[in-house]
Amino acid sequence: MRRLLTLILALSMSVSVCLPVHAQYSFQEDAAAEAATQGESAAEGETDTESAESDTESAKAADNGENASAGSSVSDNSSAAAYGVDNLKGAPDITAESAILMDAASGAVLYGKDEESKQYPASITKVMTALLAIENCSMDDIVTFSNEAVNGIEPGSSSAGINVGAQLTVEDTLYALMLVSANEAASALAEHISGSNEAFAELMNQRAAELGCTGTHFTNPHGLPDEDHYTTAHDMALILQQAMKYDEFRTIAEADSHTLKKSDTLTDTLELWNHAKIIRENSDYYYEYAKGSKTGYTQAALNTLVTYAGKDNVELICVILKDYGADSSYYDTTELFEWGFEKVKGITPLSSFDLNGALDAESSISDDKLTNIQRLGCTFPSDYYLLVKKDFDDSALTASFVLDEDIHAGRIGYINVLSGENVIAAVPVTYDMNTEAAQSYVSSGSADDNLETAPVDEDRMTPSKIFNYIVRAVVVVIILAILISFLRRRQAEKRRQQRILERKKKHASSNTRNSGSYGAGAGRNASGKNTAGRTTSGGASSSRKRRSGKKR
Repeated sequence: MRRLLTLILALSMSVSVCLPVHAQYSFQEDAAAEAATQGESAAEGETDTESAESDTESAKAADNGENASAGSSVSDNSSAAAYGVDNLKGAPDITAESAILMDAASGAVLYGKDEESKQYPASITKVMTALLAIENCSMDDIVTFSNEAVNGIEPGSSSAGINVGAQLTVEDTLYALMLVSANEAASALAEHISGSNEAFAELMNQRAAELGCTGTHFTNPHGLPDEDHYTTAHDMALILQQAMKYDEFRTIAEADSHTLKKSDTLTDTLELWNHAKIIRENSDYYYEYAKGSKTGYTQAALNTLVTYAGKDNVELICVILKDYGADSSYYDTTELFEWGFEKVKGITPLSSFDLNGALDAESSISDDKLTNIQRLGCTFPSDYYLLVKKDFDDSALTASFVLDEDIHAGRIGYINVLSGENVIAAVPVTYDMNTEAAQSYVSSGSADDNLETAPVDEDRMTPSKIFNYIVRAVVVVIILAILISFLRRRQAEKRRQQRILERKKKHASSNTRNSGSYGAGAGRNASGKNTAGRTTSGGASSSRKRRSGKKR
C-alpha cells in the first residue's frame, strides 16, 4: 500500500510540473476565444453598456472595445476594424458554388456562400506564388528558366512562350505569372526560391497556415490539377489580402499589359495582356471599381476568380470558386461588389483626435507623470479605419483616452471610440521603447504597468524563467529517481517472492520423496515376519551373550 501511494504521489508531482506549461496555453486560448465571442457580440450591437465612470471601469471598457474592434475581423491589422456589419440583408443570388466578399482592411466578412468548403483553385494559386516571390526576392533578382520549368508543365496549359535558358528579373517573371498566367513562370519562380516545385509547395503551405488558412493545401506553384491541391474561398481571400499589402503586387495585378523585351537569353519580344477582363475597359465584363484580378480555369476546378475593388473609402475582396463559365464568374463578382458597396462605408473616427488635449484632461495622471508621458512622443493611428453599415450615424461618435499602461508593448493606454455608452473600438496609444526617454520612463518606475493586459513574450528568457526551468528540472529528476527506486524495489520484491516460492516447492518435493520411502519400508516389514522375528531373536541372543560374558 505504501508503494502504491508513493507511485501515485510521483505521478501527481509529474502532472503538477507539466501543468503550468500546458495550462498557460490553454488559458490563453480560452481568453482568445472569449475575446472573439465578446467581439462578435459587440459587432451585433450587444457590447457592454456600463459607463466609464472610473479608471477601472474605463480600462475594462477599453478591453471590451478592443475585442469589439476585432468583431468580425480576421485581419492582423490593428489600424482597422469592423462594427455591426454582420448579417447584412439582400445579398445577390450567385451561381458559383463557393464565394466570399470580405473587407480588405479589417477582414470583416460581408457575404459568404460555402466559403469554408474545399475547392480546386486552378490558376488563382498564382496569387500565393506571387506573394512568396515578393516576400522572398528582390524585384531585380534574375530568374533562369530551366528545361524542367519550361517543358515540365502540362502540354497545352497557359504559357507566355518563354524559352529554356531565358533570364528574366523577378519583376518581369511576375508580370508573366499574373497577366497571362504563365505556368513556366510559376515553376521558374518556385525553383528560384526553393529549388523545386515540391519544396516550394511546402513553403506555400507554411505561409498559408501563418495567414490563418484552415482548408488549404498546395502541391504546386501554378494550380494545375491535383487531388491534394485545394483551398477555400475564405483562405484565398486571406492570401489576397496579404498580397495587397505590397505595392509591387498591386502594380503588377492592376496592369493592362506588359512587354518582355528580346534579349541575349529571351529569343522573342513578348507582349503580355491581362487575362482578367473585369479590369479591361474595352471588355463587356469591365467593372469600373475593380482594380486587380486573377483568373483561373481547369476542367476540375471550373472557373475561379479573385478580385479586389475600391469605392469611396472602402476596398473589398471577392473570391469566386467553381463557377459555371467565365461570364458567370464576372457577373457574380460584379453583383457582390455592387451589393457590398451599397451596404457598408469606411470611416476614420480619429482623424481629428487631439491626444495631448486628452492626456491633459485625464484626471488620474499626475502633473509629473504627464510630463514624463509627453516626453515619450506617444502616437496613434490617426487614419484608424472602421467599417460600419451605410446608415450608421458616425457624427454621434465620441473618443476618449484611457490610461492602461503596458511597458512590454510600449503602450500608454487606449483611445476608446464610443457610440453612446458602447465602446465599439479601442485604439492603442504607443511609444518607441528604444528611445532614451522611454528607457528612462520605464526604469524610473513612473509607469503604472497593468500586467494583466501585458502580452507575454514566450521566447524571451528572463531570470524567473530560468529559475522555474531549473526547479522543474530538479523536480523531474527527483520524480524519476523515486520511480526508478520504486521499480527496483518492486523487482527485488518479486525476486524474493520467487525464491521463497522455489524453496517451498523444493521442500514440498522433498517431503513427498521421504514419505514414499517410509511407506515402502513399512510394507516390507509387514510382509517379512520371519525376517523381523529373526532380527529380534538375534538381538536377544546377542544380549544374552554380552551378559554371560560379564559374569565370566
